[in-house]
Amino acid sequence: MEKVILQTEIKELSLFSRGKVRDVYDLGDKLLIVTTDRISAFDCVLPNGIPGKGKVLTAMSLFWFNLIRDIVPSHLITADVDQFPKELHKYREILEGRTMLVVKAKRIDIECVVRGYISGSLWKELFSARKNGINEVHGFKFPPDLRESDKLPKPIFTPATKADDGHDENISFAKMAELIGDETAELCRSKTLEIYKKTSDYAYGRGIIIADTKFEFGFHNGKLIIIDEVLSPDSSRFWPLNQYSPGKGQPSFDKQFIRDYLAELDWDKNPPAPRLPEEIVMKSAAKYKEAEKLLIG
Repeated sequence: MEKVILQTEIKELSLFSRGKVRDVYDLGDKLLIVTTDRISAFDCVLPNGIPGKGKVLTAMSLFWFNLIRDIVPSHLITADVDQFPKELHKYREILEGRTMLVVKAKRIDIECVVRGYISGSLWKELFSARKNGINEVHGFKFPPDLRESDKLPKPIFTPATKADDGHDENISFAKMAELIGDETAELCRSKTLEIYKKTSDYAYGRGIIIADTKFEFGFHNGKLIIIDEVLSPDSSRFWPLNQYSPGKGQPSFDKQFIRDYLAELDWDKNPPAPRLPEEIVMKSAAKYKEAEKLLIG
């Protein structure tokens, strides 16, 4: 089995941040992003990781960055360890395949979410609103016969911001514009929808429905760029086209498989998270690999 990388320690560099999945190091005007094999659920990092997960996420982001480069440039400088600073070459075994050297951007603190199908938190909000006779959420009016997992009449942009407790909080576009300015908000919305159109069409042709996904943007030298990761199973809902059946939740290539397992346990969803059994770990690793193979070969 492939070695699982749960945490990195690069003593030559200052740690910029350690997120749920990524270890980010500061190189002045650049960042080194190492995607580990950590996995989180219910905002808790689980004690054991998914072998190869970090490499899958990195490979997919590199593929999508290239596919959408005509729409918006990315923060990527290189993913080739040979082009990293020489003092990092001795960490090749850890960094290879899971690391990107990127420009340091001024991050826009909004998650740019696009939905082509109704699922997840938006479906829950609509379902709740309907109990009060309302068929509208965040300014969007929905067909009265719309079911869970149905395709929307057209993709919608539903931004989110982080609440104080760390959970994503859906907000209106008007609220987003209030937070970051009209021009920036409109630019993020238009780029998000354009990226979704191109990538979802591509994925559909490969047998995968991208139900929804989220992007993050920033500014570098005054220009908008896309940052973080793009269209991975961690940031998107991927559904197998040949199993699509609206009116209920869908099988997927994302972390829902692990969430479903954890939901059945007697766990209060607070740290420490329980350890995943080997069977769940290997099934999850296979899901990530399957998504990668279908989408990018």
